[in-house]
Amino acid sequence: MKTLLSALALTTALTAPGLAFAKEVTFTTQMANYGGDGAYLAYYVTDASGAYVGSLWMAGAKAKYYKSLSDWYRATGGNAAEVAGITGASVGAGRTLTVSFDLADALFDAGYQLHVDAAVEDMRDSPSEIVVPLTTEGAGQPVAGRGYIASFAYEM
Repeated sequence: MKTLLSALALTTALTAPGLAFAKEVTFTTQMANYGGDGAYLAYYVTDASGAYVGSLWMAGAKAKYYKSLSDWYRATGGNAAEVAGITGASVGAGRTLTVSFDLADALFDAGYQLHVDAAVEDMRDSPSEIVVPLTTEGAGQPVAGRGYIASFAYEM
C-alpha cells in the first residue's frame, strides 16, 4: 500500500538529511495469531544516540489509545500531530500490513534504528517490540517480534 501524500510530506523531513537521494522502502509486518482485537502499531526512527527523529506510520486512528504505544508516546510527548495524515486502520491478528515510504539514503548504515511499538486493547502493551538498525545488509532479513508481531522485514 502506498502512503498518502501527507505521509510523503512527513517522510520528506526524514529525506532532508540526504536531500538529493532517497529510496523507496517497503515494510512488511506479519501479525501473530494472538487472539485479541486489532493492534495499534507505531513505526518511528531514532538516531544513533536513541533520540527520536520522526514517525513514519501509525496503524490505528484513535489518538486516545496512543498512550498505550508507550515508547513512541514518551518520545513524542504524545503529540498526535506527529502522525497526522499517516495513519491507517489497526491490524488484526494473523493479518499482514505492508506500507512503503521514500526514506533518505542518509538514514541507512548511519546508526539510525527503526522501532515498532504494538498495543492491543485489554492485553499487554509491547513497547519497542521490533527494533532494527536501518542498514542495507538488513534489507530482506525477517526479524521476529516479542509478542503481537510474528515477523517484520523491510525491502529496498
